[in-house]
Amino acid sequence: MGGGKIEIKKIEKQANRQVTYSKRRNGLFKKAHELSVLCDAKVSIIMISSSHKLHQYITPTTSTKQLLDQYQNAIGVDLWSSHYEKMQEHLNNLNEVNRNLRREIRQRMGESLNDLNYNQLVSLIEDVDNSLQTIRGRKFKAIGNQIETGRKKLRNVEQVHRKLLFEFQDPGQEYPPHALIDSEMGYNCVIPFGQ
Repeated sequence: MGGGKIEIKKIEKQANRQVTYSKRRNGLFKKAHELSVLCDAKVSIIMISSSHKLHQYITPTTSTKQLLDQYQNAIGVDLWSSHYEKMQEHLNNLNEVNRNLRREIRQRMGESLNDLNYNQLVSLIEDVDNSLQTIRGRKFKAIGNQIETGRKKLRNVEQVHRKLLFEFQDPGQEYPPHALIDSEMGYNCVIPFGQ
């Protein structure tokens, strides 16, 4: 029972496309292995699926880099030089950004100011003033949050204190049988009268 010819076009259903990719990939890898064993050929297959997963087959006795180097020599093209030049250009850009940031940090610390003209100095002063305002705003907000937290804790303690006083008070007595006193340790405590 052989399969008939199919029309070669993109499979629309994602699930069917993944199944076909997996089966055909395995078939290609099997044929590549047979070719490398039977004919002592060096074979490398690199595939990236639609879900961006990398799959590769490489002859067990070699590496992909060795095969690419042999490919370069055979066709007389340097595959790495353009990539190296792009990486070198990117590195130079990053080094320039790093130098600029370090210079800016030194200037904000009060160093290397002789190289600046009047407009750059004015801009630096404005940047420092804006930074100070931001820092002060954050500081005041943090202090305000701490104060508010302290007030909430104090209100909770006062509520607990009133509740305890109410619980210890006898409705028939004019004075409560317990009193609130300050201790030498700096905190308040409730003690019964007569002790």
